[in-house]
Amino acid sequence: MFTGIVSAVSKVVVADVNRLGMDHAWVARRLKIGGSIAVNGCCLTVVKKRGPVFFADVVPETLRRTNLGTLRVGTEVNLELPLSATSLLDGHLVQGHVDATGKVRTVEDASSGRELTIELPAAISRFVAVKGSIAVDGVSLTVAAVDKPTGTFRVALIPHTIEGTIAAGYRRGSVVNLEADIVARYVARNLRR
Repeated sequence: MFTGIVSAVSKVVVADVNRLGMDHAWVARRLKIGGSIAVNGCCLTVVKKRGPVFFADVVPETLRRTNLGTLRVGTEVNLELPLSATSLLDGHLVQGHVDATGKVRTVEDASSGRELTIELPAAISRFVAVKGSIAVDGVSLTVAAVDKPTGTFRVALIPHTIEGTIAAGYRRGSVVNLEADIVARYVARNLRR
């Protein structure tokens, strides 16, 4: 379980077909083999450590649902350590189970920060509401608008988020991982009953 508050940004140093390696000494020291790490919001299991580098296997299902298959050596990724029982719950509850990817449609500078318009896949649209939460590449964000234009949602990024995550690199066409809010998911399921 995660909160959508990014712990660090790292560069990918290994991008094999089914294995990723990230280089970040501070994060690596806190990880154990078999433990979880969120990479761009996707919960992965740490399978190996070598000094400041840690490795996680990536299965075909993960590659189908996420942007992890597009990562190359040198690509920056968001990392988040798992939530512990003594951690503060800052962002929102994030499972690290990416629902789908979406493309960034627009990136607009605002008076303080930036605003993004992102495609909203139909599979998760019923879970996304104005002022609700969504994780974009693992970052907990508040939804500012939905369906303006149709099939999109909008989020605002504060300068801290731009500086402390991979969001500074977002451009039109960037593919991002999306995870709908877990509370919205269960409410919607119970309402269908």
